[in-house]
Amino acid sequence: MAHYGDFQHEIYFGGLSGVLPKYPVDFAGLEARAQAAMAPSLLKYVQGGCGDEFTQDSNASAFRHWGIVPRMMVDCSVRDLSVDLFGMTLPTPLFMAPIGVTGLCTQDGHGDIAAARAAALTGVPLTASTLSNDPMEDVATAMGDTPGFFQLYTPKDKDLAESLVHRAEAAGYKAIIVTLDTWVTGWRPRDLNDSNFPQLRGHVLSNYWSDPRFRTMVGRPPEEDVRTGVMTWAGTFGKVLTWDDMPWLRSLTKLPIVLKGICHPDDARRAIDSGADAIYCSNHGGRQANGGIAAIDMLPDVVAAAGGTPVLFDSGVRSGSDVAKALALGATAVGIGRPYSYGLALGGAEGAAHVLRSLLAEADLLMAVDGYPTIAALREAGARRLP
Repeated sequence: MAHYGDFQHEIYFGGLSGVLPKYPVDFAGLEARAQAAMAPSLLKYVQGGCGDEFTQDSNASAFRHWGIVPRMMVDCSVRDLSVDLFGMTLPTPLFMAPIGVTGLCTQDGHGDIAAARAAALTGVPLTASTLSNDPMEDVATAMGDTPGFFQLYTPKDKDLAESLVHRAEAAGYKAIIVTLDTWVTGWRPRDLNDSNFPQLRGHVLSNYWSDPRFRTMVGRPPEEDVRTGVMTWAGTFGKVLTWDDMPWLRSLTKLPIVLKGICHPDDARRAIDSGADAIYCSNHGGRQANGGIAAIDMLPDVVAAAGGTPVLFDSGVRSGSDVAKALALGATAVGIGRPYSYGLALGGAEGAAHVLRSLLAEADLLMAVDGYPTIAALREAGARRLP
């Protein structure tokens, strides 16, 4: 039986013929290569966080004070990393988290399509962002048979929100992930110092440009009057959502609704009571609010409050061991963010797929060595908080 960890055999045996990996297999190497490949403004946008980036840095470093205890003499020659989510059995516990500038991460400006192709190559679902350089329908098509999710930045105009959700449903997305913490943009010094806000320059707005309701709002083809289109977008972006909006959100679609940004157990319980089908524990990678607690440290309480409801997780995941720790702490599926964007910058779909395969290989081998043949066994054992 093939395992994700077998990826290392490909690399080692390739080396016997003088073939070295085309892309780094570690995050530090990946980031260093991406720094040379990405335009400075884009790199700052992807790398940057809120304020002095304390929360962003804590997200990554906090994984170091969680540890998995190895168990010996367990037969792990056959391993299973599949997960059940939204009525589907997915071959891996990974998904690609939504990134609003994915489209800009490849030289051709079609990074969203490249990410979708990486999903098709690996079986790792892509969460397509509302902010995209390609229409969501084209992105869904590029995923092939791999399922995808659609992330919604809820606009103030309810008819536009309904149109976006209905398009996602018609395109075949399997869930609507509603981002709760971005009705206003956090204080991001790297972007502010360069006055760099890609959307105001007309980037990653294809889902709006292609939307019939939005085109009516603009009053003319936005591609012919970009300034009016951008200002119309700025005027409708960012509806403030409250719990009173849940019946309306629920009425928009029969697809599962996932609330992204839940970090408090009381909010998790209220989300479920209000009709959410899954919880997404995330602090937006530290991009929206500084001075907070690392997301991985908030995950256990959210999982406990969620009961049997699925909990997706992202923020600070940089390695396969990070993935395993998040799974051990109860995450149903783990979102990858910056690493796959760097893979896109280095090699498009191939580069992103390499990053995903590397993360899966490390997680798989960790489970093999530590005595956990299944995610269920890993979750039952849990992770231990270090002093």
